[in-house]
Parts: sequence; C-alpha cells; structure tokens
Amino acid sequence: MNATDTTDMSSTAFSTLIRTASHEQHTEAETSTFMSDLLGGRLGVDAYARYTEQLWFVYEALEADVERLADDPVAGPFLRPELLRRTALARDLAHLRGPGWRATLTALPATQAYAARVAECARRWPAGYVAHHYTRYLGDLSGGQIIRGKAEQTWGFARKGDGVRFYVFEDISNPAAFKRSYRELLDGVRADDLERKRIIAECKRAFALNTGVFRALGEEFPLSA
Repeated sequence: MNATDTTDMSSTAFSTLIRTASHEQHTEAETSTFMSDLLGGRLGVDAYARYTEQLWFVYEALEADVERLADDPVAGPFLRPELLRRTALARDLAHLRGPGWRATLTALPATQAYAARVAECARRWPAGYVAHHYTRYLGDLSGGQIIRGKAEQTWGFARKGDGVRFYVFEDISNPAAFKRSYRELLDGVRADDLERKRIIAECKRAFALNTGVFRALGEEFPLSA
C-alpha cells in the first residue's frame, strides 16, 4: 500500500501527502547514475550543457500556457512570475552553446515524452499540471541549488552567473519562506480526495519521466571503464 491508501487525507496536509507518497521516486531521480556522475565531477561540461538543453524543452512546455492558465482556479495561484525560467535558460544556453544554440537544440526521446505529458496536462488537466509545476520548481529551489554550486566549482562558472542562471531566482529573496507559502497553496488546492490521489499519482509520474531523461543522458555520457 502507498501513503494515500493508509492515511486519512482529510487529517494530513496535502503537501505532506505528496512529499511522502513520492519520496521513493524523488530519491530515484536524485540518485540516478547520470546525476551522481555529474555532481561528482566525473563528467565534462558538455554533459552539463546537454542536460541544460533538455531542461529547455521541459520548461517550454511548463511555461507556454501560463497566461491561459492564470485564471484557472486550481493552477492559477501557483503561476508566480518569479519562478519563470525560460529567460534564464536562454542565457545559460547561449553561454554554453553559443549564440546559435537554438539551431542545434535537440530533445532526447525521453525528454519529448516528458514535455508532451506536461503540455497535455496544461491543456486538459490543470490539477495534473500543478503536479509537474510542484516537482520542477520546488526542486529547483531546493536540490537545484546543489547543482548550481557543483557546476560553479567544477566548471568555473561565475557565482550565480551565465551557465547557472537557471538556478538563480533573483526575485525570491527568501526561498525557505517562498517554499512554505507554496506548500500552503498545495494544502489549499481545490480538489476532492479522489482528485488529490490523482495529483499524487501524477507527481510520481513526473519524477519517473525525469528519471527517464537522466537514464537517457547516462547512456549518452557513459563513464569510461
């Protein structure tokens, strides 16, 4: 049984239910071979750049429908402009790949599947979109800061400068307070118990899709024996 089968959803904060239920998938994503090798300094900057390219497709899907979703009663409250990442990603990719980066940008099949699912939820199921929004942006504000620090240390990027701007939230002065307010939004999300279970399942799916991208990147950048 998972956490949602054994826990009274009415008596437990929804943000806690999500975190608990998706813990296994979250850990699997964080400890993937590719990410472990990247953070361990065992891969070159090209692997980091390739990963950043994949992020572009995911965030393009996440942010393409922001204006349309702004008035949605479920998704709308989560669409905070200070979270948007595409401008920062474009600067990073220009630094990593040069001014013509868009012409050479390619998505791995696993990335295409991930972005397609995000786009589908954005179009058809705002509550499912929230699941993807949560797994990405709160991850960027948390574990993403570890990636930034390792990238600066390993490849010599300027602190919070070009190459790592994706991880720098200049308009969020207190990340801990922001994450608390975000979790409060989750706790108050307009959804009955059945819909909340579906959102939790979509969070798990989001982590699995992300792990699929890491797996594909690991195949593209294997460590020499």
